[in-house]
Amino acid sequence: MDLGGGTLDHDLVAQLLLARGVRADDLERHRNPSLRAFLPDPSLFKDMDVAAERLAQAVLTKESVTVYGDYDVDGATSAALLIRLLRDLGHEARYYIPDRLLEGYGPSGTALVKLAEEGSSLIVTVDCGAMAHEALDMARAAGVDVVVVDHHKCAAVLPCAVALVNPNRLDEVDEAAAHGHLAAVGVAFLLAIALIRVLRKRDFFVDRPEPDLFALLDVVALGTVADVAALHGLNRAFVAQGLKVMAKRESVGMSALIDASRLTRSPTCSDLGFALGPRINAGGRVGESTLGVRLLTTQDPDEARAIAAQLSVLNEERRGIEAVVQEAAEAQISAQHNRAVLTLAGRGWHPGVIGIVAGRIKEKTGKPTLVIALDADEAGNGKGSGRSIAGVDLGAAIIAAREHGLLIAGGGHAMAAGLTIDPARLDELADWLDARLGVTVRAAMTNQAMLLDLAIAPGGLSPALVDSLESAGPYGMGWPGPRVAVGPVRMVKADLVGTDHVRLIVRGDDGASFKGIAFRAASTELGQTLLHATHHRRLWLAGRARIDDWSNRPQAELHVDDAAFID
Repeated sequence: MDLGGGTLDHDLVAQLLLARGVRADDLERHRNPSLRAFLPDPSLFKDMDVAAERLAQAVLTKESVTVYGDYDVDGATSAALLIRLLRDLGHEARYYIPDRLLEGYGPSGTALVKLAEEGSSLIVTVDCGAMAHEALDMARAAGVDVVVVDHHKCAAVLPCAVALVNPNRLDEVDEAAAHGHLAAVGVAFLLAIALIRVLRKRDFFVDRPEPDLFALLDVVALGTVADVAALHGLNRAFVAQGLKVMAKRESVGMSALIDASRLTRSPTCSDLGFALGPRINAGGRVGESTLGVRLLTTQDPDEARAIAAQLSVLNEERRGIEAVVQEAAEAQISAQHNRAVLTLAGRGWHPGVIGIVAGRIKEKTGKPTLVIALDADEAGNGKGSGRSIAGVDLGAAIIAAREHGLLIAGGGHAMAAGLTIDPARLDELADWLDARLGVTVRAAMTNQAMLLDLAIAPGGLSPALVDSLESAGPYGMGWPGPRVAVGPVRMVKADLVGTDHVRLIVRGDDGASFKGIAFRAASTELGQTLLHATHHRRLWLAGRARIDDWSNRPQAELHVDDAAFID
């Protein structure tokens, strides 16, 4: 088999694309996803032209502009994108990132009014604002214009703003609504295109160069992957091209972040989600909420290195806090085995890690999970974060629960949601979610199956094969990485590594051997099966083929998802 770029390699990529829903007549566009091939006209989106005109006016008249972002990676990258763009246009914008613990999610009316009093005549909210009715009413009364750039679920009645750009508006046209999978940073990039187009028409660039929008794709890629946005269509192009920008190391802040993540090669899509993203998130979760934006916008290498190092320290601190909360939350699972949606709550849980814990437990149980810190604010209200499974729209359910009167606040998108609740109504919420989502969750869990792209003998697991499979990427949510079955093999060695990972070495009937690892699997049925497998029994392993580049000579290994004995 020629896996060095020959015909069979080409055919393998075609099969991977076809298996992910690409039409046969559309293969070429998806082999190398480019912005030119996937970008829609920004004017398709409601309020986009209004938003671009208002922002252009601010640039032309040198108004004081503040970008109000969320404290997670999508919010930080969205804010950084607009700040970098405005700087390239000769306009220095301020930023405001709320404190997760003191202010909570979304625009605060008090903060918006204060920004107006400090001189801002235009505030652009990014990754938040779609449900901020009261806060935006306060801003309007204070005489400040607000443009909302968001991607979260919207209600039928929108808050009052100069413009609200969101592909998930209920009144959006079909062609624009088809981009509802965009992260907020992707929507912000479309606004950047629209803004440049308006300024071009105003002859703004007669005596100055236009900004290089492609240079902003590094933050678009990071925000898209870290927010677990579906990697198909335009998002896939964003990430594919953004990784190329990252590899050039032209951004001072991004370069420092890559170095702090101890990457000695160009980042991959997986690195964005598991190495770079968590560090940016750590600032908003357990540290200072502005660190991410400061890092991604600074032009000072020394400052960038200092902030990146600080974020790495905070990320380690976050890991320790997360472990404590996860242990306490998992202790409640057995009492909810009949629940369709796990609703786990406790006092003293750090609100900055509940989203991560919800995601971990969702992966372990296969059920949508809400994790709630019961004493998260001075009023004694609970702050919760949820993660869902494919086929279950948790964000819509949380919005409906709020409209039903069960929540003080709440919103989100299909795969993730946040809420504020009176602890006295916790059981009522759990019952309501079971009644609303029970049938959907059971159907989604019943339909879960492990789909395989390729079955190979152990000798076929090679770096060349991994490279070929990766060429159909980038992979992520909505565009799953190829899963291969390798076998038959016999266990040579299996042991624990780290806290709960299972490491193994296996050998096939063809004489070839390879290494594998099952992450966070020690206490699971899979982990125990691998640890106790004897050399006498043969089995097939299923998982993701990866390159182990820690040694001098890169080798292929398998990240194991499942195993099956054949004798």
